[in-house]
Amino acid sequence: QAIRKSGLLEYYHPDARLKDVGGMEVQEEWLIQRSAAFRTDARAFGLPYPRGVLLIGVQGCGKSLIAKAIASLWEFPLLRLDVGRLFGSLVGSSEENMRNAIRVAESVAPAVLWVDEIEKSLAGTQGSAGTDGGTTARVMATFLNWMQERTAPVFVVATANTIDQLPPELLRRGRLDETFFVDLPSPTERQAIFEIHIGKRGREP
Repeated sequence: QAIRKSGLLEYYHPDARLKDVGGMEVQEEWLIQRSAAFRTDARAFGLPYPRGVLLIGVQGCGKSLIAKAIASLWEFPLLRLDVGRLFGSLVGSSEENMRNAIRVAESVAPAVLWVDEIEKSLAGTQGSAGTDGGTTARVMATFLNWMQERTAPVFVVATANTIDQLPPELLRRGRLDETFFVDLPSPTERQAIFEIHIGKRGREP
């Protein structure tokens, strides 16, 4: 209800699981290793919360599916941030919308915050001063600063199709833990993908 009332985030039921992902074994192992990092005994040991991952790669190769599988693996709510919803007509409203979206995500933490195709959201920051008075740049600066300073257990999953439009400040360590490249599947991975989809349709792979 809090998410729906804000109008800035979308709740996705995490209906995908890691076993529904064909290939990507390295990333799956990385996620499983960090499954215990959100527990209270991890806090007592002094471990920090995992911060997030950036998934870069070919369109249609499973980046969004991985985001859903992460939420299912950790049993966290999956929140999708649609940057287009943040921009308002009044001066300062866009920046306030970003802060409200962050506040809602932290209020339901631990959670997975999914930012799909983040390069399209950041593409206009360089020329923002001449096109929208710097609004886009200020909105994304607010988001990047929160990614750096956040203490709430909100795991960010950002997906992108190309790296050349991403600012270097997003890629540096501290805002996200790791960057994974999602390539076209190998022959072995294609076999696993076929088996998953055939099995979903009630047939024997």
